[in-house]
Amino acid sequence: MKPTKNRLFLFNATLLGVFCAFYAFPLTSSASENDTYSMLETPKDVNSVPSDAEVTASGLASRVLTAGSGAESPAAADTVTVHYSGWTTDGQMFDSSVKRGSPTSFPLNRVIKGWTEGLQLMVVGEKRRFWIPAELAYGENPGGGRPGGLLVFDVELLGIEKAPEPPKVPEDVASVPANAEVRESGLASRVLSAGTGSQHPSKQDMVTVHYSGWTTDGQMFDSSVMRGSPATFGLYQVIPGWTEGVQLMVEGEKRRFWIPGKLAYGDQPQGGAPAGTLVFDVELIKIGQ
Repeated sequence: MKPTKNRLFLFNATLLGVFCAFYAFPLTSSASENDTYSMLETPKDVNSVPSDAEVTASGLASRVLTAGSGAESPAAADTVTVHYSGWTTDGQMFDSSVKRGSPTSFPLNRVIKGWTEGLQLMVVGEKRRFWIPAELAYGENPGGGRPGGLLVFDVELLGIEKAPEPPKVPEDVASVPANAEVRESGLASRVLSAGTGSQHPSKQDMVTVHYSGWTTDGQMFDSSVMRGSPATFGLYQVIPGWTEGVQLMVEGEKRRFWIPGKLAYGDQPQGGAPAGTLVFDVELIKIGQ
């Protein structure tokens, strides 16, 4: 059975949209089919964190429901395949791959913070219940139809696909270097390697790029290089720093950008988006469809 496309509730709005990998997995792993379908039942402890739950320093609480058969846990950059159901604390289910009848796959660093942290505690075959506080999910009043407050998820980890080795963290990731060009908007950049093209894209153009992005503490939060596939999008569809910055490039060029929060997701974004100044290495592969 092939995993289906994920719904809004699980995934954050990202720079270039939701990037999901889809793989064929059996309905269940070590858990029985009945055990998986029990994930449709509202948990008896949905209202609050029980006393036997394990609580991490971040406030994420969890309890193992079924032990797994695997030996390794996923890393944040890995792609995982799961079955899951999610409830608000009044017992209302807002999303379920089990109800849709198909598991789902995604890079673990592309979801809410509580999922990124929590699934790294699991092994293949394990089923675990999570109580995710609002600050690790969508906030108290997120809007846009997303569930607010503490969220409860039952998750069964079906498979892990290890990510390739990540690109090297830029040596100047922490701050804008003296040799960077800084524009009036506050966008800073420097050319890493010259391109072969002569034309620059316009705001209305589609572009194809490879890119990697870091926060200023050197944490990678997104990378088309890690996914092994370039991204194509309209320059009018992305954060303002990308719209402005990629227009400076020609085909074949590689450039590093320091994008201030006001041109990215802001200094205190919701839903797990990276905050503050973001650093991107971008290779412009193609302009146009």
